Amino acid sequence: MNPAAPGLRQVLPAARACYGGMLLLAPGPLIRWCTRGPASARAQNVSRLLGARHLIQAALTAGARPGTARLGIGAAVDLTHAASMVGLALLDRGVRRVTLADAAIETLLAGVGLTADAGLGPGHRPPVSRT
Repeated sequence: MNPAAPGLRQVLPAARACYGGMLLLAPGPLIRWCTRGPASARAQNVSRLLGARHLIQAALTAGARPGTARLGIGAAVDLTHAASMVGLALLDRGVRRVTLADAAIETLLAGVGLTADAGLGPGHRPPVSRT
């Protein structure tokens, strides 16, 4: 077993919880930072819902072992969310910057989740073929 992979499985829920907490508790400044414009009440409320989703997902994936499907399912949720954000960015120019930023974060979280679920991570070396 790769010693780096448990680290990823511990860091991912913590990072997700921090991101979710920021979305839940301070959506306005986060949206203004991404868009360089005002944060509407609607955008802040949607961000709070997404923040709550991230906190729930962090709690559900905390301590997940490779192959238990929790991280893989979480990655599928993240990729579905990222795809919806790209679609919204294509349809609504007014939210393009913030939705693409969120899609990038979701894709990053999905990639880390899949890497941790597979037991991969920094320092992972593929098996050497001895043929």
